[in-house]
Amino acid sequence: MSDQVLSAAIAQIEAARASARTPVVKTYFDEATFTATHVVHDPLSRRAAIIDPVLDFDQPSGRTSSTSAQAVVDYIEAEALKVDWLLETHAHADHLSAAPFLKERLGGKLAIGQAITTVQQTFAEVFNEPASFARDGSQFDRLMADGTGFSVGEIPALALHVPGHTPACLAFVIGDAVFVGDTLFMPDYGTARCDFPGGDARTLYRSIHRLLELPDSTRVFLCHDYKAPERDHFVWETTIGAQRSANLHVHTGITEDQFVAMREARDATLGMPRLILPSVQVNMRGGNFPPAETNGVSYLKLPLNLL
Repeated sequence: MSDQVLSAAIAQIEAARASARTPVVKTYFDEATFTATHVVHDPLSRRAAIIDPVLDFDQPSGRTSSTSAQAVVDYIEAEALKVDWLLETHAHADHLSAAPFLKERLGGKLAIGQAITTVQQTFAEVFNEPASFARDGSQFDRLMADGTGFSVGEIPALALHVPGHTPACLAFVIGDAVFVGDTLFMPDYGTARCDFPGGDARTLYRSIHRLLELPDSTRVFLCHDYKAPERDHFVWETTIGAQRSANLHVHTGITEDQFVAMREARDATLGMPRLILPSVQVNMRGGNFPPAETNGVSYLKLPLNLL
């Protein structure tokens, strides 16, 4: 990972602070999946990005609904915002993406990390996908690499590749804020698991420490909060300084070997996420369902005795 990219991210954050041109962030928290969807906009141009949107899914019935996503649509319309981007920090294992629903109603380009192709290759084998399933990331409008620059209105933005939880994880630095996906949780809860296919605890430690080089005042927005035992409410915003000084798993002084030992031991005790099998099948397709079969119905597979 390029030091020049990190330097550019730091310079962007410092410039945003100096100019007071910082994004407005509105968050919708889905308690059913513990997921935070962030709507980020430039207050002057009214251009916006939506990060990690949730499609409601009732697993027992196999029914989906768009109640959570419609709340985002209502906010965008009420605030007269124009959506430029639908950003996925990674191919989620805990919720289905609502990106297609939002794109149809609001427009915007759907983007994810370019290593999504690795995720597609891996899970195409898990689900025994046919050759017709594209493994080249073409389900997305843009595949972003480390250092890919873009903007939300007039506010500059930058993608940082932060693998470890999955190979394709990105953090998005937008103005003075960074959206870290599942890489970090609140300081009192720690860090993401690394035991999914393609995950790696040592890689995650290095990715996190790259993020911790950002300025202390950088606003950090999380994709999830699981409410640490001592808390009675959900939280999804913190700072780099708070993460560096107080994160349960990676605060200053924790070595890479200590982190890897802790993370691998902890991951060995965790069960599979409740929605991982339906979520990955949909999210590796950019939020689209598998092609309908001859009866017009889409189906999700459940591999037996494999994972």
